[in-house]
Amino acid sequence: MSLVSIPAAAAPLAEGRAAALTRRLEAILNDPAMPLPGLSVVAIRAGEIVYRRQLGSKRLATPGTPARPMDAATMFRVASVSKLATAIGAMKLVEQGRLALDSDVSDVLGYRLRNPHFPEHAITLRMLLTHTSSLRDDAGFKWDPEVDLREVLVPGGRHYGQGQAWSAKAGPGTYFDYVNFNSGIVATLMERAGGERFDRLMRKLVFDPMGLKAGFYLADFAPARIDDVATLYRKREKDGAERWDPDGPWIAQSDDFGAAPPSAPAGLDQYVAGTNGTLFGPQGSLRISADELAAIMLMLMNEGRHGGRQILQPATVATMLGRQWTLDGKGIKGSGDSDNFRGLYQAWGLGNQHFLDISKVEQGRASGDRLVEGGGFKGVGHLGWSWGLNALFVFDPRTNDGMIYVSSGVGANPDLQPGRFSSEARFQERITDALYRGAIAPR
Repeated sequence: MSLVSIPAAAAPLAEGRAAALTRRLEAILNDPAMPLPGLSVVAIRAGEIVYRRQLGSKRLATPGTPARPMDAATMFRVASVSKLATAIGAMKLVEQGRLALDSDVSDVLGYRLRNPHFPEHAITLRMLLTHTSSLRDDAGFKWDPEVDLREVLVPGGRHYGQGQAWSAKAGPGTYFDYVNFNSGIVATLMERAGGERFDRLMRKLVFDPMGLKAGFYLADFAPARIDDVATLYRKREKDGAERWDPDGPWIAQSDDFGAAPPSAPAGLDQYVAGTNGTLFGPQGSLRISADELAAIMLMLMNEGRHGGRQILQPATVATMLGRQWTLDGKGIKGSGDSDNFRGLYQAWGLGNQHFLDISKVEQGRASGDRLVEGGGFKGVGHLGWSWGLNALFVFDPRTNDGMIYVSSGVGANPDLQPGRFSSEARFQERITDALYRGAIAPR
């Protein structure tokens, strides 16, 4: 995949166009059918930020405590967008020669990692980053500090159970299935190769060189940064049955630090780096602001350069964003079949989704990865949703146009409000369509 340098700077949005976009986003935020507690967005056109806005509250009012408004410093637990950041760290280690994309990861882990149903097939970092490793989430994807993942993955281990972590349907490299556990293995490999905990390694490799306050482990955050983290909400129970009450109160789901500060998991002081990178949430626990996500996006647009520093080499960025897997309608091109989540996953790079602008109607419901109504925007990036949070990081490397949004909650069941032109919920479509038409599409 060939990337181009950032073109000449785009002009900021005209005042009237920016105001119209803000009104449209406010209408989405306050829609009684799907209210959102808070929303932070960034739009990039031709390699330059042309619009950014924070709406709503990062922490809702409680008895005796007023609501706290969103601001540019507000950080979010960005769910699966975290996987893209993890991939950047892994690619940095590949660039340094400490990891390799196509070598047997057993050589790094220090034990033989094999799907017991397909023991002749080695598993590689490339497979882990493209969700073709044959791992599954059925046994879970996060374990306590005292657990060595070897005991989860290798038959006979204390936590192996019935081997639910492995697919019996298809071997490594033959089937795409979006799996959180892949990121936990990547983090563990990074620890083995880098010699320290995943969260600290990510700071050293990516966040500190870029001057970002982002991080994967909250107990290491300074109090001021903890205060910047948004609480995530839904109008449903935090745990148990999904009983939604759109007319009821907002219920904190994650990062409710107005109630209690974060704490370290028991036993972390005894943790041995390289045994269980899942505990730092490489698949979904990154806390980062929308503006800092924009800095990462601009770095990738600019062939790995951020300010005066080369974070990744241009060839590394091109490899990371290059197409690795494509769904061809009959299965994975060159590698079997796929679980594509109702048509949402059409193509994949190394730790990033490729949005091909596909829209279909299947069984009376829209499906596909289209981002704007009527089509017209293709890109690479990642989606995130969990605990009520919904997020998108996507850009087109050909034009250096990009969109970022992070919503800190949902007030109704998104599954009951499906999209009109994609596999996403309708409110997600409305946000991306508003950003594209309001800030990126030519007029």
